[in-house]
Amino acid sequence: MDIRPIADGFAVTGQITARDVKTIAEAGYKTIISNRPDSEDGAVPHGDIEKAAEAAGLKFVYLPVVSGAMTTDNVRDMAAALDEAETPVLAYCRSGTRCTNLFGLVQQMKG
Repeated sequence: MDIRPIADGFAVTGQITARDVKTIAEAGYKTIISNRPDSEDGAVPHGDIEKAAEAAGLKFVYLPVVSGAMTTDNVRDMAAALDEAETPVLAYCRSGTRCTNLFGLVQQMKG
């Protein structure tokens, strides 16, 4: 797991597993956001990660975004999730790029 800070209170990483949640919690993250659809090749079902997150006392948000097909609704939903999230937040997708791009669009929208 390669966690990359993007902004104060927000970082991204590639696909995680339920086993990674303990490390994420120990690193101080309070919210995990999944931007990876379960239907994507190689995705770990978000339900498994959500259960582990809840057991570790973390909030989990599932906001799937299709790679290469990000919508205005995706940006709005991410903005709302970030507004409600306890920080710091760790978002994940296949590589972290989608989460990074989505975060950038949220900042532009708010800007």
